[in-house]
Amino acid sequence: MHKYQYLTSEKAGHVAIVTFNRPEKLNALSADLMEEIIQVAQAFHQDEETRVVVFTGSGHCFSAGVDLTDEKYIDGIAQASNLMQLRYLKLGPRMVRTVHEMEQITIAAVNGAAMGGGACIAAACDFRLGADNSKIGYPEVGLGMNLSWTALPMCVHLIGPARAKQMVILAEKVDAQTLLEWGFLDEVVSAPRLMEAAIDMARKYAAKPPIAAQMVKRSVNAIASALDQAIMHMDADQFLLTTQTKDYLEGLSAFLEKREASFKGD
Repeated sequence: MHKYQYLTSEKAGHVAIVTFNRPEKLNALSADLMEEIIQVAQAFHQDEETRVVVFTGSGHCFSAGVDLTDEKYIDGIAQASNLMQLRYLKLGPRMVRTVHEMEQITIAAVNGAAMGGGACIAAACDFRLGADNSKIGYPEVGLGMNLSWTALPMCVHLIGPARAKQMVILAEKVDAQTLLEWGFLDEVVSAPRLMEAAIDMARKYAAKPPIAAQMVKRSVNAIASALDQAIMHMDADQFLLTTQTKDYLEGLSAFLEKREASFKGD
């Protein structure tokens, strides 16, 4: 079995559990972790036995989103030409797309917070279970940038246009019960029971005939996301534009200084 540095992958019968394993960084998505998520997701394409994959985070957090202290990713983007920045920015969308396109049924077991890129991974899965103390949010607009990584249509598919606008534009952390009512989460359980509930759900789907189940998954995804790529093919370009504004610098400074941002529309 392949050894990963920033995640673990364990199998029990037809169910696999992938755990993001950077608890000291709240499982923030460094370039290396994102590459490993792509690798582990692709490895399941050659796995005939695994029928359901559960994604979760070690410690008290699913994922805090992009690691803003990761020099390899953040500095690599900042120091590159616009052309190379666009290529660097394809890593996150490629990760989300790879999870979304997995053959197996996928379940996100959201413990604690799933923010930004972490919320994108959860939305890319087929089902989402949340601990009762979990919160999910997209902080990007609050930092002066757009929501990219092809995540916006996934959010709209789950909760509808008005709530997607509310969730993304206000950039607030949304509690588990609200997310359950909206349809973003499929089930909410007590934090100690999260993995037990996720594995119970996984076993129910794993007991179904895999060819039929996976055909249904692919068909539903194709129906729901038929226009996604046509709409979101420019989201990296939009990100590059927003990160060159004064509002982006203000949003980032306010975040790091733990104060309210004052946006001017520049």
